[in-house]
Amino acid sequence: MNDNTEILDSQLLSFLPVRDEYADILVQSMRYSFQAGGKRIRPRLVLEFCRLCSGNTENAMPFAAAIEMIHTYSLIHDDLPCMDNDDLRRGKPTNHKVYGEANALLAGDALLTLAFETVLSEKAVSLNGCEKCVKAAAVLARLSGYSGMIGGQVIDLQNENKKAGIETLKIMDEKKTGALIKAACLMGCIAAGADDKKLGFAESYAENIGLAFQITDDILDMTSDTKTLGKTVGSDVENNKSTYVSLLGIDECKRLCRELTENAVKALSGFDGDTGYLTELAYYLRDRSF
Repeated sequence: MNDNTEILDSQLLSFLPVRDEYADILVQSMRYSFQAGGKRIRPRLVLEFCRLCSGNTENAMPFAAAIEMIHTYSLIHDDLPCMDNDDLRRGKPTNHKVYGEANALLAGDALLTLAFETVLSEKAVSLNGCEKCVKAAAVLARLSGYSGMIGGQVIDLQNENKKAGIETLKIMDEKKTGALIKAACLMGCIAAGADDKKLGFAESYAENIGLAFQITDDILDMTSDTKTLGKTVGSDVENNKSTYVSLLGIDECKRLCRELTENAVKALSGFDGDTGYLTELAYYLRDRSF
């Protein structure tokens, strides 16, 4: 995919503190994980749906930064010894390996709270108005909280060393992975003042690429290697977790990814503007394992 990652990285990083006289290690820990790389898929979704709904993407930038803060905090916490206990993230030592468990935990907490400070900041309100900022904050809270991403993580923990069924797996992934992707798409629409119909199309797109994204991750965990992915592979098998691959097989997983991707692309027909980037993104997320 052709993108301007360095420019976007710089814009997103500008929302983080640079130094703190008394807690500088916390700032360093926050920035370490936030700028560790990645495709910035969630902030791109915010900006692209804003553009697609005829909004000003500059106005949506605080929302884009906030969603990446939430995503980064979730990765820091996922890697902790009490969760997945991973040593690598995007080819680099995980946050707790560099800064210690306590600082990593607090860095995640700080990014979580900074996300809502950013959405409701004076800058965000001046760009978008109070109503849009409150609506965006509510969406972000709902989809990243107990009924969304965090709820999905709990389901994941409860099913370790168990053989969960396909329906449980789907609900878990709709929350753990899909909810934050949905939040990104909806927040972009909100920034542009989109109507409920367009919000519905954005939600459908998000639900389909979110599930395809997770199924692809399951395929890659079985077929790729640590060097290629930049994180430990095979952990699902090691932890005796049910995955789409273990339940359906790789061929059926790939068929399902194709179907979900086509459904996502069809949802984009509800928009009048150029959907080329979002179409390309849907196929890119699928084709990582093809």
